[in-house]
Amino acid sequence: MVRIALVGEIGSGKSYFSNLFGYPVFNADLVVADIYKKNKKCFYKIKKKFPSFFSSFPLKKKELIDCILKNKNNLKIISRIIHPLVRKKMEIFIKKNKNKKIIILDIPLFLENKLNKKDDIIIFIQSSQTKINQNLKKRINYNKKLIKKLKLVQWSLKRKKSKSSLVIKNNFQRKDALKGVNNILREIA
Repeated sequence: MVRIALVGEIGSGKSYFSNLFGYPVFNADLVVADIYKKNKKCFYKIKKKFPSFFSSFPLKKKELIDCILKNKNNLKIISRIIHPLVRKKMEIFIKKNKNKKIIILDIPLFLENKLNKKDDIIIFIQSSQTKINQNLKKRINYNKKLIKKLKLVQWSLKRKKSKSSLVIKNNFQRKDALKGVNNILREIA
């Protein structure tokens, strides 16, 4: 099985590209959202650490954002609670798809959390900052301060790119995105 991991800046198009490959995708953002909605044990661990921020299960996105924005260390504390759960879900996903030719790992902190293996193909999604900002502002829950906090726990783009095997330039045109994905699939076949 070939593991392809997509890395890049918040809003660069990692999730969009991950779905274009046509192989099973582990999307960490969706897994985290599901844990927040369904995992009471996780909720109570977070509530115990931050009793003044969280009212009742399930965890509410606004309360989570308020907690993260209040103190730079809060994100690290929450991450220490949530990341082991995400890692476990990722391991289950990998076992479930062990017979697939390729799997796609769409995990924002893939490199930062040392999830990469020696043979992984790491693809850096390179996008223009102007286009990224335009697209981020279109998101329903766009919060500039939150994005700034999230970027603080991420490696620099230069470092991510240096650790990547390949680069896809995202100009936010579907035709070009598909061409980039097909070129990579041909290259690794």
